[in-house]
Amino acid sequence: MTALADHENVDTVVSLQDQGVDEVSERLLASAAKLSRNAMTEIDWSLPMDPTKYGCSPEWSSLYGTDYWNEMSEEQRITLTRHEFASIMCIGIWFEMVLQDMVLHDQYLGDYHSPEFQFALVEIADECRHSLMFAKASEKMVGTTYRPEKVVGKIGKYFRHMAKQEVAYAGILVAEEVLDVFQRGCMRDERVLPFIRTVNEIHVLEEARHMKYAREQVREVMPTVSERRRQASALLIAMGAYTIVMNLIRPQAYEDAGLDKRRAFTEAAHNEHFHSMIRSSCTHLIEFLDEVGLLTKPAMRWYRKAHML
Repeated sequence: MTALADHENVDTVVSLQDQGVDEVSERLLASAAKLSRNAMTEIDWSLPMDPTKYGCSPEWSSLYGTDYWNEMSEEQRITLTRHEFASIMCIGIWFEMVLQDMVLHDQYLGDYHSPEFQFALVEIADECRHSLMFAKASEKMVGTTYRPEKVVGKIGKYFRHMAKQEVAYAGILVAEEVLDVFQRGCMRDERVLPFIRTVNEIHVLEEARHMKYAREQVREVMPTVSERRRQASALLIAMGAYTIVMNLIRPQAYEDAGLDKRRAFTEAAHNEHFHSMIRSSCTHLIEFLDEVGLLTKPAMRWYRKAHML
């Protein structure tokens, strides 16, 4: 049985049999002990890159199917996808740091002997390794650091301090579920650089545990939430989702790939194919938010603006 199949089997057992944060956390601790991976030792970072391999599946490029894409040579398309995915990984580092801070804040002075607290530490350790993995991968692929706009960076600082319970854990889901479908496709695509496929596989395998943990945290707290707080939390989560999705590919990535930044940004903003890919990656997230009462009409407006709904 492959690591992916083994992990998916563990996830199914958790989904069907476990109820409550501690039960889920205990099962996820066992999964982490068995299946955790380390990109620093698993990937040979010294190997040269194949110039014919993409940074992500071409269909996931923000310009795929546009007039600009059709004008590009194969070499230009490859370069573009490398810069786009480097941008996504760098923004991933930013929001994974925000998520680590939120989990630490939520578990401060927790029950140190509980499975919930212990898995929270495992999650934070995973996120640290993922951020390092993304940093190494983006450095190797393009050598450029991409950051969110300054105002978005300030919003992130505010969000990580004030987000609690359902907002913090639903925020984790937003950040991770948006990338999950994208990475699942890319990790199996032989057109993509081998080390990037491994990066995607490691992230998918380990974030599956984090998402399950986050869902259970949200399910547990929502019955205790007042109507006023539910409405406010739903809106805050949606605004956070919009901020993350709209910052995944920084405009500078287009310029660094040798394109006209203004034209590329404009065509990407109107690319219905890319918008449909974003919506497909958010299907499970939107269904879950609806299930727990966090898909309100005001929130839906923000999801639509981000092409998540």
